[in-house]
Amino acid sequence: MQRNFVRLTIVFLFFVSTVFAQKPVIFSTSDKALGGYDPVGYFTEGKPVLGADSLTWTWQGAHWHFASEKNKAAFQAEPERFAPQYGGYCAFGMSRGYKAPTQPDAWTIVDNKLYFNYNQKVRTEWNKDRPGYIQKADTNWVEAREKK
Repeated sequence: MQRNFVRLTIVFLFFVSTVFAQKPVIFSTSDKALGGYDPVGYFTEGKPVLGADSLTWTWQGAHWHFASEKNKAAFQAEPERFAPQYGGYCAFGMSRGYKAPTQPDAWTIVDNKLYFNYNQKVRTEWNKDRPGYIQKADTNWVEAREKK
């Protein structure tokens, strides 16, 4: 069962990377980084918090949304601290060399860094060997971030 899940995940990630060959550095939906969720909220609230359309800031070519002025100011002061790893793309997928979309509720903070995964099932698999997957993803991101 577990092997089938991993195989299906790999096939899915290959399909996603093929179909969506043109990918920006920051994952976004509807022209919103993280689908409009506040990246600082994951650190301060410990959960996904939807940002307001009136509280935005453009960084790395993406439009970031925030739940409060305080969160916006924190991000503006230290965007690298709060921005998700791998541009918000799936950490498990990146460990395989693919930019895959993510869900706002499939997140984890490891060593004060924010990581996202495709969904909860993929996140569960990723959590089994976070250090190993992070090491592979860090290596793959160097090349993948430049791919369109």
